[in-house]
Amino acid sequence: MHPAFSIVFFTTASGAGFALLMLVGIGVPLGLVPTNAGFGVLSLALAAVLASGGLVSSVFHLGRPERAWRAFSQWRSSWLSREGVLAVMTFVPAAIFALGWMIFGVTGGFVGLCGIFAAGLAIGTIYCTGMIYASLKPIRQWHNGWVVPNYLMLGLMGGLLLLDLIVRFWVAQPSGTAILTLIVVAGAWGLKERYWRFVDTNPASSTTASATGLGSRGPVRPLEAPHTEENYLLKEMGFRIARKHARRLRMIARLTGFLVPAIATSVAIPGAGAVGGTAAAVAVVSAALGLVVERWLFFAEARHTVTLYYRADPV
Repeated sequence: MHPAFSIVFFTTASGAGFALLMLVGIGVPLGLVPTNAGFGVLSLALAAVLASGGLVSSVFHLGRPERAWRAFSQWRSSWLSREGVLAVMTFVPAAIFALGWMIFGVTGGFVGLCGIFAAGLAIGTIYCTGMIYASLKPIRQWHNGWVVPNYLMLGLMGGLLLLDLIVRFWVAQPSGTAILTLIVVAGAWGLKERYWRFVDTNPASSTTASATGLGSRGPVRPLEAPHTEENYLLKEMGFRIARKHARRLRMIARLTGFLVPAIATSVAIPGAGAVGGTAAAVAVVSAALGLVVERWLFFAEARHTVTLYYRADPV
């Protein structure tokens, strides 16, 4: 699949933003993170910018962006529509939570329940994002049980890395947040490795014979391509990346997306002041780069069944 920058940014930024909102929405009512107004302004503003910015960027990938509003009407059958509906719904209790916290200084009662409700909707939004791709049966690399857990875990990883950095402006040594972040980074890395192993070892399920339904008649091969010029299908569905480049990019994703953040977070656990803050910042920057590479690969390595009609290898 063609890895458009708008979709890469959307799936990485919105995941981290909604995950940060979830963590703050749960952590503040339970007293697990700072409850002062400064922390609230910075954390909620960053979560809103990432979540909304990612959603807005996804519109630019549409053929007719002005018709994006119509997607909300298909929530009964479309995961894309469900994602949009949940994303909009998330901002309603989140706004009540933010106003009650910032203006009235209330973090419990109804305001706290709104924060927890916003957290649940935020997780639901990330889940729907993963299901947009996991529900597409023609793409073997997406239609499997590893995609949604990876989306949830990578989003949680991004949110925790941001939270660990933000908390350090108010807490000198938030070892609990850093330890939890390290555990999630390790878990996200493990899930990503399992996903890569699955797409590498799971045999292709579709061939030209199975796609045409002519396999019972003997070997099947196309006589010629359907047309002689490049079209939308070839541009969007027929994007190919060399295996050697994929291996190299996977290594970059491993190093910058998981290894460096894990090491930096480990340094930040006992680190206080500038040392801990710098280590946490390095973890955030490195993870951002690694997740962009990881998400680019997620799209670039996907092969749609329709490419079989263009003499592609089994997908």
